[in-house]
Amino acid sequence: MADLPRSVSTLPPLALYVHVPWCVRKCPYCDFNSHGVGRGAALPEEEYLAALLDDLDADLSLAAGRPLASIFIGGGTPSLMSSDFYMRFFDELARRLPLDEKVEITLEANPGTLERGRFRGYREAGVNRLSLGVQSFQAAQLAALGRIHSGDDALAAVEEARAAGFDNLNLDLMHGLPDQTPELALADLEQALALEPEHLSWYQLTLEPNTEFHTRPPVLPEEETLWDIQDLGHERIEAAGLARYEISAYAQPGRRSRHNLNYWRFGDYLGIGAGSHGKLSAFDDSGRLCIERRWKARQPDAYLRRRLDPRGFVAGSNWVGDDELPLEFAMNALRLVDGVSMADWPAHTGRSLPMLSERLEAARNKGLLVEDAQRLQASPRGLLFLNELLALVSDAGTE
Repeated sequence: MADLPRSVSTLPPLALYVHVPWCVRKCPYCDFNSHGVGRGAALPEEEYLAALLDDLDADLSLAAGRPLASIFIGGGTPSLMSSDFYMRFFDELARRLPLDEKVEITLEANPGTLERGRFRGYREAGVNRLSLGVQSFQAAQLAALGRIHSGDDALAAVEEARAAGFDNLNLDLMHGLPDQTPELALADLEQALALEPEHLSWYQLTLEPNTEFHTRPPVLPEEETLWDIQDLGHERIEAAGLARYEISAYAQPGRRSRHNLNYWRFGDYLGIGAGSHGKLSAFDDSGRLCIERRWKARQPDAYLRRRLDPRGFVAGSNWVGDDELPLEFAMNALRLVDGVSMADWPAHTGRSLPMLSERLEAARNKGLLVEDAQRLQASPRGLLFLNELLALVSDAGTE
């Protein structure tokens, strides 16, 4: 990596992503690096904790002493690990890196009864934001998605999370599910909103490559039904006081996810754990901003073996080319409902604003951008047709 500048204040905020790759059962729609182990399986907590810390130690020079603004523990099902695992991890982390005084620490959890009793321990360990993968409250929909919990499990998990002291709760909810009608989708939403979450991630099921659903696709709602679900659902969520700030994210005032905002604003993040990814910014000798992406060994067993491998945990890395920066930046920033300042474009892409203006005019003529010379911001139509908007904006760097 290029030498870091003398002052880290010129770099974007830094976050940490921690990946826990195991789950009870792989869901047929999931394309994440997750590996089903069955109920009651003994996980290698000691070995994985040691590997995570070694992985972090190898990356410490990339952090350059910058404080962590947020930590996100994803998976897999991170709540399969004990609270003691996280207590020790956070103790060791604090010895290695400074934490922002308002650091947001999110743990993804499964509503299944297997992990619920650990919520209080997670809160005591330092987790201050819980993300529950509910997806649906209805038995038929949960069965179609291959989920191992019931709607009652999800309700009980929220109740226990509140009792454990969590006052910052996200619910993951999907729509566009097999055989789902607008009425069924809205019933899920009504149940979720009745739980008064601080944050709601409400997103459409998509058939991703290398998943069971991609190989054997289920029958999904017709496009017209999907539009009805999207329109009615968005209206209902905002009426409940959750404001949309990203394509699929809604939050109460002051409860937007700091970690996800850092991604979308093109911030930096370290990635540790099997299959994790990281993004780091640095400056070359001429002062030009450079972006490196790196990823770790994907298979859990292979990742654990990397502790004794002179190659370390990094499976690959690359510098983002100058011609890739416009798309890299735009595909994150334009997901935000409020967009970003126009001044962020040259700062993050190295491309001048005049080079962007012609493409922006074309996007505005198509109704894909808000008419604001100071902001790069998708219109409501642009959020719906984001790929078309990205094709216009990201090509703006070509001469």
